[in-house]
Amino acid sequence: MERLIWGSGDGSTLPAIETGFGRTGAVICRENYMPLLRAAMYAKGVQLYCAPTVDDRETWLPTLRHIALEGRCYVLSACQFVRSSTEAGNINGGSAIVGPMGEVLAGPLSGGEGILSASIDLDVVGHYARPDVFHLNVNESVLKSVQFGGEAERPEA
Repeated sequence: MERLIWGSGDGSTLPAIETGFGRTGAVICRENYMPLLRAAMYAKGVQLYCAPTVDDRETWLPTLRHIALEGRCYVLSACQFVRSSTEAGNINGGSAIVGPMGEVLAGPLSGGEGILSASIDLDVVGHYARPDVFHLNVNESVLKSVQFGGEAERPEA
């Protein structure tokens, strides 16, 4: 179902932005399980990797720790918290801040609303890559989800 609603984006929607706090990028929910998307964020020099989600499973925190260690970046994850009248409708949260060595700096915050904070040192971040061996090509063009009769781009002869 998620793919039907959110799956029409393209590579132009994956920027890394210089902010007053550091170079920031965001990968949403299950996109965090896409190794090549994570690699693209690391290659953009992301220092603050934002991972908003609704994933409140026990596997989410280890995922955040892996991303932080893999990308040598801070991972900031805001996880939804919702109480409903049925047990099946509850989302328990699990927001956390993880440091570039995989250490949990704050959280996980589960079972209620709240604000997390942590002191960070951007001098310790930086992805280790092997551009002499590996190459990742990311299409950042704006793409149409649907094209009609003759609109398709054709390669130049």
